[in-house]
Amino acid sequence: MSATLELAKDLISRPSVTPNDGGCQPLIAERLAALGFEAEFMRFGDVDNLWLRRGHTSPVFCFAGHTDVVPTGPLDQWTSAPFQPEIRDGLLYGRGAADMKGSIAAFVVACENFVRAYPDHQGSIAFLITSDEEGPSINGTVKVVEALEKRGEKIDWCLVGEPSSSCCVGDVVKNGRRGSLNAKLLVKGKQGHVAYPQLADNPIHRAAPALAELAAEMWDQGNEFFPPTSFQISNIHAGTGANNVIPGQLEALINFRYSTELTQEKIKQRTEAILAKHQLDYALEWSLSGHPFLTGRGDLVAAGQEAIKQVAGLEPELSTAGGTSDGRFIAPTGAQVLELGPVNRTIHQINECVSVADLDTLTTIYQRILEQLLTKS
Repeated sequence: MSATLELAKDLISRPSVTPNDGGCQPLIAERLAALGFEAEFMRFGDVDNLWLRRGHTSPVFCFAGHTDVVPTGPLDQWTSAPFQPEIRDGLLYGRGAADMKGSIAAFVVACENFVRAYPDHQGSIAFLITSDEEGPSINGTVKVVEALEKRGEKIDWCLVGEPSSSCCVGDVVKNGRRGSLNAKLLVKGKQGHVAYPQLADNPIHRAAPALAELAAEMWDQGNEFFPPTSFQISNIHAGTGANNVIPGQLEALINFRYSTELTQEKIKQRTEAILAKHQLDYALEWSLSGHPFLTGRGDLVAAGQEAIKQVAGLEPELSTAGGTSDGRFIAPTGAQVLELGPVNRTIHQINECVSVADLDTLTTIYQRILEQLLTKS
């Protein structure tokens, strides 16, 4: 059994549904202490976070990840118990196998191999591990980054172990993510009897043309790395349940997944202009999940591409697709951020799994990235 597989199994066996860490972070800290990593446990609210660092000089290369996992779902639908890792047909099964305890195991073993080979490497190596990525993301990475920024501790390169791959490990890496802006729209009308519409004001009828225009709007054209901004209505509710009552209000939940071509301020202005154009009596409650970020072609992207080519024989696709990640909290500090991890086919699903062979491939890729960035003359 490889060192990465052994550690992955140990991590999976520790139940750590958000915001619980399940003892994963102390295990990682204890293991890396032998290599000279200094551990700082940062607890905010009910969330455990770990900052590990070896070295005191720049540049700082940081592995970032999370030990928390999503709930298991119905236990009777799992072929094997979600927190009892099991290998079947070359796959390691268990909650968190792909998202993202497998990546964390690969982080640790790659780092062990690298430090033993290059004990006097350049710069510093760090780990930023949280137990709040799958939850509200309030007391996790964002708080650790704030603490680091206050004391002037900067991350230069950050590799996030999110499961970025589509078909085989290394075929896709994420060099950015779209921003996510949410809004709750309340359109006000006047309740009444459907037989006397002149005495009522139907908010559904009023809102429909405005929502249709918002959905048809071309918000931007995207760019080299980002697709055009997407507007989606995720929920609409109106009415009392009776078929003879005109409702008094309509509530809609909307989301924008937006590129670096837009800002949240511009989206708000254009949205409100469309709503005003339709003369709606409305209220909007905005909430931001994350700004877009992009790491252009530079040292980290080049190192990732070259390592994947050397180890897996692939030319990886650079992508900004998918949801948000904790990279959105790290990139604004000026760090280059790249997401590289295993195949994402089963994440958050019943019978989540990861290829055993891919774990070792990923470990070697991570080690090669460290070699390229921290051993240059």
